[in-house]
Amino acid sequence: MTFDPIDSLCSADFVKVEHLRALQLIRLQKIVRHAYDNVALFRSRMDERGVKPEHIKTLKDIALLPFFKKIDLRDTYPFGLFAVPQSKIVRLHASSGTTGKPIVVAYTQQDLDIWSEVMGRALAGAGLTRNDIIQVAYGYGLFTGGLGAHAGVEKIGATVVPASVGNTQRQVMLMRDFGVNGICCTPSYFLHLIEQANAAGIDMRELPIRVGIFGAEPWSQGMREQLESGGGIEAFDIYGLSEIIGPGVAVECTEHAGMHVFEDHFYPEIIDPDTGEVLPDGEFGELVLTTLSKYAMPMIRYRTRDLTRIITEPCKCGRTIRRIDRISARSDDMFIIRGVNVFPSQIESALLTVEGVTANYLIILTTENGMDNIELNVEVNENSFSDQVRELEALQKRIAAAVESVIGLRIRIKLVAPKTIARSEGKAKRVIDNRIK
Repeated sequence: MTFDPIDSLCSADFVKVEHLRALQLIRLQKIVRHAYDNVALFRSRMDERGVKPEHIKTLKDIALLPFFKKIDLRDTYPFGLFAVPQSKIVRLHASSGTTGKPIVVAYTQQDLDIWSEVMGRALAGAGLTRNDIIQVAYGYGLFTGGLGAHAGVEKIGATVVPASVGNTQRQVMLMRDFGVNGICCTPSYFLHLIEQANAAGIDMRELPIRVGIFGAEPWSQGMREQLESGGGIEAFDIYGLSEIIGPGVAVECTEHAGMHVFEDHFYPEIIDPDTGEVLPDGEFGELVLTTLSKYAMPMIRYRTRDLTRIITEPCKCGRTIRRIDRISARSDDMFIIRGVNVFPSQIESALLTVEGVTANYLIILTTENGMDNIELNVEVNENSFSDQVRELEALQKRIAAAVESVIGLRIRIKLVAPKTIARSEGKAKRVIDNRIK
């Protein structure tokens, strides 16, 4: 019997629960001590609470620790949360900052090794092996997506095609000529690849590609159906964020029943986003993550703003690491219209139940006569695009009714011709806020 590195890599996914909990506690105690000794902000917040590292005696004691938020990374820009000397930091990444300054994250060599491990486990869990050719169409550079996925491909011994983003026609050519079996990119970009392939007379469903690993932006079940039917693939949801490590915090297995959290490295909690109270498994709330083994910049009880739940039922795949449900929304993405809380993901889910439209849409928020309004621009697909006004009006009404049934608001629908909404090579921009502030 030959040694299979993938089986060895994924063995932690099937460890006995009591052994996993014991490991988590050891790692939690160690990382709390490390952060307390080396991060001034963490130490001061602990001291304000009268909590010391030695007070962490069980996993439930994590509730004694303070929360951290994205604003803490901005306020300590660039290196204020680093917990090791610069001589031990081998890489820096940064996410784009909407308020001017980016979020900077750091890695030791050990941190990078762990990142490649969890990304390798993610790819292996989707059925990819050393015999596959995998194209990485996330951006390389300061964004964590490209290099994170790249390291995971190499970890499982597969062949990586480091295509990065852009030059979409060339991307399609590489997929066809290299016989690519899997791809890592945003879901919106893969839809764009399908469109470009069709325009070039290439049916993606006839290519060897069979697996897509999609992340970096929220996507719905309706989007999954379009990805799979248009690309002839099996679509997998992957979750991560730069502040924690990058992609590879959680991923779907072939059961597609939630995303397994690699909780030997990332400890998940669900809290009430208003009170901060820890909620029991199974209840929806805000996901909070603690890095158990990332030493350059440990994140303790980081509030992700992502809304989900921990799934209590065992997964049929046999993995013992817990799962989180599909990210239903980001509290940061929510907007309030006429007193109603609305999430873009709700609108997408409703939209994609209507036959005749594509997954390309744009939400425009405006203020008219002192009242906030939503206009939804929707691309009609090639088959449904018609000069018949009656047919288009009927489609508008079906979309409006579908959206109203979900968010409880009647909104303005504007149908636009196929391929007229701008495509993104990275994260899709779904909302334009033109409201009067």
